[in-house]
Amino acid sequence: MRAFRLLLLSVLASFLLPACASGGDWVELAGNRYTVEIAATDEARARGLMFRDTLEDGHGMLFIHDSEAPQAYWMKNTRIALDILYFDDARRLVSQQRDVPPCSGGNRCPSYPSKGAARYVLELNAGEARRIGLEDGETLTLSPSIRTP
Repeated sequence: MRAFRLLLLSVLASFLLPACASGGDWVELAGNRYTVEIAATDEARARGLMFRDTLEDGHGMLFIHDSEAPQAYWMKNTRIALDILYFDDARRLVSQQRDVPPCSGGNRCPSYPSKGAARYVLELNAGEARRIGLEDGETLTLSPSIRTP
């Protein structure tokens, strides 16, 4: 009977461990963990969160640029309000654009620039930065699964 239990535990572990190990991509910010989608190509960065009706709580999109530079994002075809957070090479928060409204104005949508050079941009649901008391200088931690240039 004991051998059977050990065999059963071994089989269960073989199914559960890969799921636990993968865990998906995530970032941590101000003691909060967010599951993120990665936008690391020009095409993915251009598409961003366009045409989505919701962004699940605790989720976001991480944009990774090839180099640190001033960035400006817009809300063209974006249906949900967002907080847009800009981080430098060291992943320190250099700029915040909070409660950015959706925009259906096509190319007439305004842009929301960073106040400093940024390499990483994190988009979260509007109000999230306020909820966690986010301040400039906070450091963004990336999960080991996220590859950076």
